[in-house]
Amino acid sequence: MDKLTSFQPVLPKTPRVLILGSMPGKKSLEKQEYYGNPRNQFWDILFTLFQEPVVTNYMQKLHFCKKHGLALWDTVGSCYRKGSLDANIKDEIPNDIPALIEVYPSIKLIACNGGKSYQLLNKYFRSELLASVDIVKLPSTSPIPGRYTKTFTEKVEEWKVILDYIDK
Repeated sequence: MDKLTSFQPVLPKTPRVLILGSMPGKKSLEKQEYYGNPRNQFWDILFTLFQEPVVTNYMQKLHFCKKHGLALWDTVGSCYRKGSLDANIKDEIPNDIPALIEVYPSIKLIACNGGKSYQLLNKYFRSELLASVDIVKLPSTSPIPGRYTKTFTEKVEEWKVILDYIDK
Protein backbone atom coordinates (compact mmCIF):
# COMPACT_ATOMS: atom_id res chain seq x y z
CA MET A 1 0.00 0.00 0.00
CA ASP A 2 1.31 3.41 -0.96
CA LYS A 3 1.17 6.41 1.31
CA LEU A 4 -1.41 8.91 0.03
CA THR A 5 -1.20 12.66 0.52
CA SER A 6 -4.14 15.05 0.24
CA PHE A 7 -4.10 18.31 -1.71
CA GLN A 8 -3.31 21.82 -0.55
CA PRO A 9 -6.40 23.72 0.56
CA VAL A 10 -8.38 25.86 -1.85
CA LEU A 11 -8.75 29.21 -0.10
CA PRO A 12 -10.61 32.35 -1.10
CA LYS A 13 -9.43 35.64 0.41
CA THR A 14 -12.22 35.56 2.97
CA PRO A 15 -13.54 32.01 3.30
CA ARG A 16 -16.83 31.59 5.15
CA VAL A 17 -17.29 27.83 4.88
CA LEU A 18 -14.63 25.13 4.97
CA ILE A 19 -15.79 21.98 3.21
CA LEU A 20 -13.79 19.00 4.42
CA GLY A 21 -13.59 15.69 2.64
CA SER A 22 -11.82 12.74 4.21
CA MET A 23 -9.10 11.88 1.65
CA PRO A 24 -9.41 12.23 -2.13
CA GLY A 25 -10.37 9.04 -3.93
CA LYS A 26 -8.17 7.27 -6.43
CA LYS A 27 -9.55 9.11 -9.49
CA SER A 28 -9.24 12.50 -7.80
CA LEU A 29 -5.64 11.75 -6.82
CA GLU A 30 -4.84 10.67 -10.39
CA LYS A 31 -6.36 13.88 -11.81
CA GLN A 32 -5.02 16.04 -8.93
CA GLU A 33 -8.47 17.58 -8.57
CA TYR A 34 -10.84 17.85 -5.64
CA TYR A 35 -13.83 15.64 -6.39
CA GLY A 36 -12.33 14.58 -9.71
CA ASN A 37 -14.42 11.44 -10.11
CA PRO A 38 -17.12 12.39 -12.63
CA ARG A 39 -19.60 10.22 -10.70
CA ASN A 40 -19.08 12.22 -7.49
CA GLN A 41 -22.02 14.56 -6.97
CA PHE A 42 -20.06 17.30 -5.17
CA TRP A 43 -19.87 19.82 -8.00
CA ASP A 44 -23.44 19.17 -9.17
CA ILE A 45 -24.71 19.76 -5.63
CA LEU A 46 -22.80 23.04 -5.26
CA PHE A 47 -23.87 24.43 -8.62
CA THR A 48 -27.47 23.46 -7.84
CA LEU A 49 -27.30 25.19 -4.43
CA PHE A 50 -26.03 28.41 -5.95
CA GLN A 51 -28.33 28.11 -8.96
CA GLU A 52 -25.49 28.41 -11.43
CA PRO A 53 -24.77 26.40 -14.56
CA VAL A 54 -22.37 23.51 -14.06
CA VAL A 55 -18.88 24.06 -15.45
CA THR A 56 -16.51 21.23 -16.29
CA ASN A 57 -13.20 23.09 -16.31
CA TYR A 58 -11.44 22.52 -12.98
CA MET A 59 -10.01 26.05 -12.74
CA GLN A 60 -13.52 27.45 -13.27
CA LYS A 61 -14.80 25.16 -10.48
CA LEU A 62 -12.13 26.51 -8.13
CA HIS A 63 -13.01 30.08 -9.13
CA PHE A 64 -16.66 29.29 -8.35
CA CYS A 65 -15.70 28.14 -4.84
CA LYS A 66 -13.56 31.18 -4.18
CA LYS A 67 -16.27 33.54 -5.50
CA HIS A 68 -18.72 32.07 -2.98
CA GLY A 69 -16.37 31.99 0.02
CA LEU A 70 -15.98 28.21 -0.01
CA ALA A 71 -12.67 26.71 1.10
CA LEU A 72 -11.90 23.07 0.27
CA TRP A 73 -9.61 20.71 2.15
CA ASP A 74 -9.50 17.25 3.68
CA THR A 75 -9.50 16.09 7.27
CA VAL A 76 -6.71 13.62 6.46
CA GLY A 77 -3.35 14.99 5.37
CA SER A 78 -1.82 11.58 4.68
CA CYS A 79 -2.73 7.94 5.15
CA TYR A 80 -2.50 4.47 3.72
CA ARG A 81 -5.53 3.17 1.87
CA LYS A 82 -6.27 0.39 -0.56
CA GLY A 83 -8.74 1.62 -3.19
CA SER A 84 -10.96 4.62 -2.53
CA LEU A 85 -13.13 3.52 0.39
CA ASP A 86 -12.98 5.66 3.52
CA ALA A 87 -13.33 2.48 5.56
CA ASN A 88 -9.88 1.44 4.29
CA ILE A 89 -8.08 4.55 5.62
CA LYS A 90 -5.24 3.45 7.91
CA ASP A 91 -2.57 5.27 9.91
CA GLU A 92 -4.03 8.67 9.07
CA ILE A 93 -2.31 11.90 9.97
CA PRO A 94 -4.76 14.82 10.05
CA ASN A 95 -4.30 18.17 8.38
CA ASP A 96 -3.84 21.04 10.84
CA ILE A 97 -7.39 22.33 10.68
CA PRO A 98 -7.20 24.42 13.88
CA ALA A 99 -4.24 26.34 12.44
CA LEU A 100 -6.21 27.04 9.25
CA ILE A 101 -9.15 28.33 11.30
CA GLU A 102 -6.76 30.54 13.28
CA VAL A 103 -5.32 32.05 10.08
CA TYR A 104 -8.80 32.44 8.53
CA PRO A 105 -11.14 33.52 11.37
CA SER A 106 -13.75 34.38 8.72
CA ILE A 107 -14.57 30.64 8.55
CA LYS A 108 -17.73 30.15 10.57
CA LEU A 109 -18.78 26.68 9.39
CA ILE A 110 -16.93 23.45 8.81
CA ALA A 111 -19.07 21.29 6.54
CA CYS A 112 -17.90 17.67 6.61
CA ASN A 113 -18.57 15.85 3.36
CA GLY A 114 -19.55 12.47 4.77
CA GLY A 115 -19.23 10.50 7.97
CA LYS A 116 -15.52 9.68 7.88
CA SER A 117 -14.49 13.33 7.56
CA TYR A 118 -16.78 14.20 10.49
CA GLN A 119 -15.60 11.26 12.59
CA LEU A 120 -11.91 12.08 12.13
CA LEU A 121 -12.45 15.81 12.71
CA ASN A 122 -14.10 14.96 16.02
CA LYS A 123 -11.41 12.43 16.90
CA TYR A 124 -8.55 14.88 16.46
CA PHE A 125 -9.90 18.41 16.89
CA ARG A 126 -13.43 18.71 18.24
CA SER A 127 -12.52 20.41 21.50
CA GLU A 128 -10.15 22.88 19.80
CA LEU A 129 -12.74 23.95 17.24
CA LEU A 130 -15.90 23.90 19.31
CA ALA A 131 -15.93 27.53 20.41
CA SER A 132 -14.94 29.21 17.16
CA VAL A 133 -16.91 27.47 14.40
CA ASP A 134 -20.06 25.49 13.76
CA ILE A 135 -19.53 21.95 12.52
CA VAL A 136 -22.03 19.97 10.48
CA LYS A 137 -21.95 16.47 9.01
CA LEU A 138 -23.42 16.43 5.51
CA PRO A 139 -24.31 13.41 3.40
CA SER A 140 -21.38 12.19 1.34
CA THR A 141 -21.24 13.20 -2.31
CA SER A 142 -19.26 10.04 -3.10
CA PRO A 143 -20.39 7.77 -5.91
CA ILE A 144 -19.81 4.76 -3.63
CA PRO A 145 -23.16 3.79 -2.09
CA GLY A 146 -23.11 3.84 1.69
CA ARG A 147 -25.32 2.57 4.44
CA TYR A 148 -27.35 5.80 4.46
CA THR A 149 -27.29 6.74 0.79
CA LYS A 150 -29.66 9.58 -0.06
CA THR A 151 -31.07 10.79 -3.36
CA PHE A 152 -29.51 13.77 -5.09
CA THR A 153 -32.46 15.95 -4.05
CA GLU A 154 -32.15 14.85 -0.42
CA LYS A 155 -28.43 15.66 -0.46
CA VAL A 156 -29.04 19.12 -1.94
CA GLU A 157 -31.63 19.79 0.76
CA GLU A 158 -29.16 18.95 3.56
CA TRP A 159 -26.28 20.80 1.90
CA LYS A 160 -28.40 24.00 1.86
CA VAL A 161 -27.15 24.70 5.40
CA ILE A 162 -23.94 26.16 3.95
CA LEU A 163 -25.94 28.95 2.33
CA ASP A 164 -26.73 30.32 5.80
CA TYR A 165 -23.02 31.12 6.24
CA ILE A 166 -22.36 32.76 2.88
CA ASP A 167 -22.61 36.51 2.37
CA LYS A 168 -25.16 37.01 -0.31
